[in-house]
Amino acid sequence: MRKAADITQSHLFPEKHKHQPELVANQIYTRGQISIYFDYAEHCYEDWPSPTCIISDGPYGVSGFPGDNHTVESLAEWYRPHIEEWSKHSTPETTLWFWNTEIGWATVHPILVEHGWEYRCCNIWDKGLGHIAGNANTQTLRKFPVVTEVCVHYVKAAKFQVNGKSLTMQKWLRYEWQRTGLPLRLANKACGVLNAATRKYLTADHLWYYPPVENFMKLVRYANEHGCPNGRPYFSIDGKYPVSAYQWAKLRAKFKCDVGVTNVWHEPQLSGSERIQGMRNEMKYKFRSLHGSQKPLKFIDLIIQASTSEDDIVWEPFGGLCPGAVISYRSARQYYAAEIVPEFYIAATDRLAAS
Repeated sequence: MRKAADITQSHLFPEKHKHQPELVANQIYTRGQISIYFDYAEHCYEDWPSPTCIISDGPYGVSGFPGDNHTVESLAEWYRPHIEEWSKHSTPETTLWFWNTEIGWATVHPILVEHGWEYRCCNIWDKGLGHIAGNANTQTLRKFPVVTEVCVHYVKAAKFQVNGKSLTMQKWLRYEWQRTGLPLRLANKACGVLNAATRKYLTADHLWYYPPVENFMKLVRYANEHGCPNGRPYFSIDGKYPVSAYQWAKLRAKFKCDVGVTNVWHEPQLSGSERIQGMRNEMKYKFRSLHGSQKPLKFIDLIIQASTSEDDIVWEPFGGLCPGAVISYRSARQYYAAEIVPEFYIAATDRLAAS
């Protein structure tokens, strides 16, 4: 059960909330399948269903926005309890998109690996020269001007327990086939291919490929029909029945990519109508923008479309302005977010209400 949140109007901005609409700790704003919690994420994880996609846009360690950590060195231990919860509630279908600076991500990466997250790719947001507008004092900073952030792609890779050891999918497939007593070459016969089964699916080297469902089921049938009777069932997780086609499909994260999309995303820093600068009625703020790290909706749409299908579950633990809520609502996904900064929470719910 969720704990009572210790959040008040003056929790972070005591002077700015004199005229702000009243917020209640543990408040949840819902629209359709979308839920945005006014609470700390660590209080909410137990109530949220298992995610297909996690969008993490938390502290960067640069004091860049309310609630941000002051140093990069503090990030690893700050993220650790969250990563532990993500790992606890995720499945092999889960994809994580981790937004941060390059050094912030590098600092947290070992914690992710420690908890079973498998690195896929570092996607780079190139904001262009307009991001620095000629104001970078390179002789003082002693570095090239920085115009990038990263959104790093991880998956919660499947692990298989065998004799007290944890095996990767690649090692488990090879182990199960060898357990049949059949020569490796017969895997090609089972799949009706010349050499793809041994070269791709059962290889021990870095050229391994995930067997598509149809070919995996051919391996399963052949192994259980022709393998040593004493070892049956083969390719089984529970020791009673072989893995089904449905189960096998759910042991890998979803991913789709349109032709022409790469890991470098060119888009200027947000401006114009998408940049959130104020909130309800006549309330305005001193800042040029409400959130200094606001992400373009086109990027959030890209990653959600790439890693989920309709009715899948999206988490955004550090919601901020909750761009995932807008995209999830438009694309019929289920969505859960938490946010503790009152300005951000109100702006996020207003934006969702207008979507």
